[in-house]
Amino acid sequence: MKRLRLARWLVVCSACGPIVWFSPDHCVVPAAAAAENQQAAQPAPATELERARQDFVKSFKRLGLNTTPGDAAFLRIMVEISGAKRGLEVGTATGYGAIHMGWAFERNGGHLTTIEIDPRMAEAARQNVAGMKLEKSISIVEGDALKVIPKLEGQFDFVFLDAVKRDNLKYFQGLEPLLKPGAVIIADNAIQLAKEMQDFFEAVRQNPNYHMVILRASDDKKDGMAVIYKLK
Repeated sequence: MKRLRLARWLVVCSACGPIVWFSPDHCVVPAAAAAENQQAAQPAPATELERARQDFVKSFKRLGLNTTPGDAAFLRIMVEISGAKRGLEVGTATGYGAIHMGWAFERNGGHLTTIEIDPRMAEAARQNVAGMKLEKSISIVEGDALKVIPKLEGQFDFVFLDAVKRDNLKYFQGLEPLLKPGAVIIADNAIQLAKEMQDFFEAVRQNPNYHMVILRASDDKKDGMAVIYKLK
C-alpha cells in the first residue's frame, strides 16, 4: 500500500485515483492502482482535428479588438475548470476569444452564444468558427447586445463581457436574472479602462451575492480582467 500525507488543504494527485480514506490526515492508495493511473496520465497523441485546430489558432490573424493569446488561454481554462455548460460572450470581434471558449465548452458538453454588433466582424467570426469546426458549440448572434440580452432565455453559468465598457453595468443588470448560482462573469480591460466601468464595479462590490477580483492573465497588453463569482 502507498500512503500519501495530505496537508489541511485537499491536494489532487494524479496517483490518487481509487482512494481509501485512512484518517482525516491520510489517504491510502493501492500501489498497483497508482501505477496504472500514472500510466493512464500520460498525454494521448493529438488527434488530426486537434492538430488542425492548434495550427488554425497559431495562424489566426488577430485584430486590436481581439483578446490576446494569454487572455484567450485564460478564458479557455476558466470555462474548463468551472465546468460551465452555457456561456455568453458580449463582443465577439472576429472570434479569437470565442473559439478558445468554444473549444472548452465542447469539452464540457456545453455551448457558447456570442453577440456581435458589426456585421463584417460577425461574418469573419462565423468563418473562424467554421475553420475550427466548432459550429455545434458556438452560436453567433448579430445585433446590439442591449437589445439581444432581454430576449435571451434560460440560464447561463459563464459570461465574458468585452464590448462597450461603459455599458457593462447595463449588460450585467440585464443578465443577472439569468445567472445561475456559481456562475463566473469575466470583464475585459478592467485596468486600462477601469474608469469607464466604475459603476459596474461598484454595483458588483455592493452586492453580497458576488465576489470579484481584478487580475492580469498576461503581460501582452498591460491590462487585466475582472473575475466575478456568483455565490447564490
